Amino acid sequence: MANKKVTIKDVARVAGVSITTVSQILNGTGGRFSDATVAKVKNAKAELHYEADYFARRMIVKKSKTIGVLVPDITNPFFSELVRGVENILYQKKFITMLCNADLDTAKEQAYLTELSHRGVDGFIIASSAIPNEAIDEIWQQQQQPLVVLDQKQAAGMSDAVTSDDRTGGQLAAQHLKDLGHQQIAVLMPAQATENIQARLAGIQKVYDPAAITVIPTELSKSAGKAAAPALIASPATAAITVSDEIAFGLYRGLAVAGKRVPADYSIVGYDNVEMSQYVSPQLTTVAQPIFELGQTTAKLLLARIENPTTPWVERQLPVKLMLRNSTARLN
Repeated sequence: MANKKVTIKDVARVAGVSITTVSQILNGTGGRFSDATVAKVKNAKAELHYEADYFARRMIVKKSKTIGVLVPDITNPFFSELVRGVENILYQKKFITMLCNADLDTAKEQAYLTELSHRGVDGFIIASSAIPNEAIDEIWQQQQQPLVVLDQKQAAGMSDAVTSDDRTGGQLAAQHLKDLGHQQIAVLMPAQATENIQARLAGIQKVYDPAAITVIPTELSKSAGKAAAPALIASPATAAITVSDEIAFGLYRGLAVAGKRVPADYSIVGYDNVEMSQYVSPQLTTVAQPIFELGQTTAKLLLARIENPTTPWVERQLPVKLMLRNSTARLN
């Protein structure tokens, strides 16, 4: 016995039950069996040191217990926290997370999506806006693989989706600056903004007339935020809203290099509330997304879709709130 792999047949023989009984009990579907039978199977499993053959099990149940998670940039702390939330739920349900980091490369995202499909994952979590709706439609319509899109991309009626209330988030940030007396503001955001960022701008425009807003094209990175500082200084704005905390951190540095102070010269409001926002100086006023909860909700929604693939599409929206800290001040 020591020289060959222990099989489910061996467990059944030692326990004195059928192979089907062993399979159902070990797969968690043996509720109809007595406690004594369950105990005999589990004792036999332990005695023989039996471990299920992953590939054989997959052939039988047609499931890999693996979820593909595609993110655009894992170095962004927003996405690392998001993945933590996803993994938190998947681990509890004994699913493995297969993480793919696209490095903001559209071609790489498409290649990962195809490769994950070929590897037979049980479902997808797509946290990238670059994946076209046609690709999402193909996954579901042609391959029948469950998926959830989140944060950056709307479901477009083709998948489950999880979002946060970005329009309200933009409005909260803008109203805070308006209440402090700032009449001209800048918004630092990508030129090709994703749908969620466009919603943040729409919320800002509910408070400020477009003529009072200077939009400064800025990619979602610290280096881009730093590079945007001269444009902010050249604008009539006395305050800035950055659509990510990463941009805000870079803007801090860019303003410091130019001899400007936060908030004495410029008030700044970030977005996301990543952990570092509490550790920079001054601490960053920011719109808090429930990032970890976004990941958890997404994972729960996908697992529900795997179990019930024909139910109507679901879109969940989570609330946001303004975290008041020290990077904003009343305009003198």
